[in-house]
Amino acid sequence: MGRQEIYLLRHGEIDHGERPRFVGQIDLPLTETGILQAEWWAQTLSDTHWNRMYCSDLDRVRQTARIVTGERMDSVQITPRLREIDLGEWDGLAVNDVLTRYSEEWRLRGEDPAGYRPRGGESFSDLSSRVIQILEEIVSQGAEKTLIVAHAGVNRVIICHVLGMPLANLFRICQDYGCLNIIEWSQGSFRLKAMNMQPQLP
Repeated sequence: MGRQEIYLLRHGEIDHGERPRFVGQIDLPLTETGILQAEWWAQTLSDTHWNRMYCSDLDRVRQTARIVTGERMDSVQITPRLREIDLGEWDGLAVNDVLTRYSEEWRLRGEDPAGYRPRGGESFSDLSSRVIQILEEIVSQGAEKTLIVAHAGVNRVIICHVLGMPLANLFRICQDYGCLNIIEWSQGSFRLKAMNMQPQLP
């Protein structure tokens, strides 16, 4: 199997409202800035031919993928397996509300960021299991260039896997809105070629 490149893109900016909040699988639309971020990548990557394209089924990602791929959107494989982590009872709550209402759970998460599950949700280990499975399937297809449009959590667990990093360290990886990472697969191993490249907006 020859060399492959995977373009791993995070969706554009979304509106959290007046207070920072936990956003997992709740669906929030892109802001005007988020749309501009996607449009910048659409123009910058217009000459890139992806043999295969995948995205999460959440609206903010599908909207980003639709802008970036344009007329090729019909060829994008939309899958819930690339959804952001399920935050259970925390999903959509303001950060301060979680710290107040779930103080003990928050402490436990801090002690075990990879293994802790909010009530009704997933751990990052759970997320990694489903995401790495589809990543391995994608690599097995042997496509020369692949586009994956996903979420910060999804991207982080993929990058941890690529680098052989413990999941407990995933928050050390920056994944800003609209950022692009490029991963190479060659001779049976991954290499991270670029990380957290950001659209250059005026």
